[in-house]
Amino acid sequence: MLIRLGYDIRFDITQAVPMVAMLNVHPDRRHDLQEPDRVQVDPPVATEEYVDSFGNLCTRFLAPVGTVSLTNSTLINDSGDQDLVKTDAREVPIEQLPPEVLRFLMPSRFCEVDLLSNTAAELFGAVPHGWARVQAVCDWVHQKVAFSYPHARPTRTALDVYTERIGVCRDFQHLAVTLCRCLNIPARYATGYLGDIGVPPSGPMDFSAWFEAYLDGRWWTCDARHNAPRIGRVLLGTGLDATDVAITTSFGSARLSHFTVTTDEVV
Repeated sequence: MLIRLGYDIRFDITQAVPMVAMLNVHPDRRHDLQEPDRVQVDPPVATEEYVDSFGNLCTRFLAPVGTVSLTNSTLINDSGDQDLVKTDAREVPIEQLPPEVLRFLMPSRFCEVDLLSNTAAELFGAVPHGWARVQAVCDWVHQKVAFSYPHARPTRTALDVYTERIGVCRDFQHLAVTLCRCLNIPARYATGYLGDIGVPPSGPMDFSAWFEAYLDGRWWTCDARHNAPRIGRVLLGTGLDATDVAITTSFGSARLSHFTVTTDEVV
């Protein structure tokens, strides 16, 4: 399967501002790219690519005054397979976890593990360990939290989601990540492309959020919002929470004036 990926993002800049964009396909998927994948900045400015501490590919630049556009269109080869499921995947004891995985058990900006640990134990303490507990977390969040774009809020944390029971895809994943960490299952936040491939159209495209749980010595894709295996998921980045994988980060004022995302199967 071939998938056309792209975006057109524009900002109004009143004073030159440093920016970092995480808009490249993750290095783990770059071998699948059939065309170049570069962040195009207009007006043209000097850009620098680097790999952050989580292994994500980032682009930094100084955005000039005026309208600044970030665009790209690329083609990627995808297996067309649904997200993998392994119902007998086992939890890894903490003392046996690789050192680099341990940080995905810790509290972070949007994931208050310390404040939800008792809640997680009450809700899922009796669920069998392993895949079943991760699935139980996804089921619970999917059933208890309502999806609503009008109620999006950039400061909403996992505890807020648990209390308010409403949010967008990042909120579903923050709560699921936090509950998994409370249960001593490493979990990391993920973002990328997820088009309406193999499912009914859901409206204008956007970048999507999901999460990954560490079981049986590897990371598994999980999605508390959709709560069903999907086709055509293309990873951009992973981190402790949304702070680490923001599509763009501006170190100053940058007003978003236009935003479109393309994720289409090529037939």
